[in-house]
Amino acid sequence: MESADDLFEGIVMCEERYHGEGYEEGFAEGNHVGETEGKQYGALYGARAGSELGCYLGFASTWRLLLSPNTDEKQSKKIKTLDSLIKMIQSFPTDDPTNDKLQDELSRIRGKVKQLCSMLNIQPDFRMNYDNSGLSF
Repeated sequence: MESADDLFEGIVMCEERYHGEGYEEGFAEGNHVGETEGKQYGALYGARAGSELGCYLGFASTWRLLLSPNTDEKQSKKIKTLDSLIKMIQSFPTDDPTNDKLQDELSRIRGKVKQLCSMLNIQPDFRMNYDNSGLSF
């Protein structure tokens, strides 16, 4: 009679064994897919942030060259703000993608760009165009 009990026990335990194996395979596949998607997401949004910062740096550098340093107080204030923006962009932490302050720094840079556009009396369009990869002003 014991051999019949062992036979049924194997059948009953089969479901539990397959459930455990399926869980382990699904967990491993989910980790792999999640890591792959995370890398793609990071590369995409990292490239977008880099493109945005590059546009801001080009914008600020161009205006810095266009403004002539003279004794006018308004002009010197604009130049000082441009220099501040350029310094903020150049010191942006690009070497550590896990830095908690990346979004805060990017927000501060965006705020400085808006302040600068107000000072320069420019009405920019801050929407990023990811199809053609450019910033519209």
